[in-house]
Amino acid sequence: MTRAAIFAGCPVLPEGDGDEAAVLPALADLGFTVRWAAWDDPDTDFGSADLVVLRATWDYPDRRDEFLAWCETVPALSNPAPVVRWNTDKVYLAELHDAGVPTVPVDVVQPGEKATWPKVPFVVKPSVGAGSRGVVRFAAAGPEAEKHLKSLHDDGRTALVQPYQSSVDTQGEIAVVFFGGVYSHAFTKSTMLGTGTDASGLYHEEQLAAAVPAPEVRAAAEDVLDAACGLLGILRAELLYARADLVRGDDGRPLMLELELIEPTLGFRHADAGAPLRFASAVRQQLA
Repeated sequence: MTRAAIFAGCPVLPEGDGDEAAVLPALADLGFTVRWAAWDDPDTDFGSADLVVLRATWDYPDRRDEFLAWCETVPALSNPAPVVRWNTDKVYLAELHDAGVPTVPVDVVQPGEKATWPKVPFVVKPSVGAGSRGVVRFAAAGPEAEKHLKSLHDDGRTALVQPYQSSVDTQGEIAVVFFGGVYSHAFTKSTMLGTGTDASGLYHEEQLAAAVPAPEVRAAAEDVLDAACGLLGILRAELLYARADLVRGDDGRPLMLELELIEPTLGFRHADAGAPLRFASAVRQQLA
């Protein structure tokens, strides 16, 4: 039985950034035909696909309302529209913190509000954003931080203020990837803030490398996923994919930096050969 899947990109990257190359033959082996389309392509009938997978919809921060409205029209969307709505606004970080998840502390600063600046180096970023765009690190409070906050607020954006974790400079972040709620693989990543974006203008370049997470890191990622599914009222298996990004706090404890449930890079180019097969099985599971 042949099944049709559509991988959703965006007008600038209608076929993603190439990370999924190994996934397509793995899906073909399970009877799937896969094609790419920009999510806002008026000539694509997304409702006709057995499954629509969000992969490179990286222009949503500037078009979030339009993007969410489109998600609501796609009956077989992975991950589903309610998850997308929750995860496209990083205010979810505060919800997970309140649920007891060890997270990098976050101060949510709504437009018109004043920030309480940390007494250590910190990061200011928009609550709706992707690819590290709009993320700026500051050594201390001062006019530059105020200016960046004002620029976000003038755009009508909520800002997040988080103390910078020094371990990022030495260890980077570790991204822990799950398919169908089950651990698949991990990789380290370091975003080069202040170096500009890639040719598409949608994300900062990152350095990625395969990794094996320490037991406490993997356990923390599992806890993050459990807490998020509890808040969303879903089972882990209902998520086709999830990526928990963690860093080490000053005391060495793993802390969640972000939980990516929308369209994260899944690091297939830095994973073992079985990762595309696991992803293909998870796609099939979504239709079971």
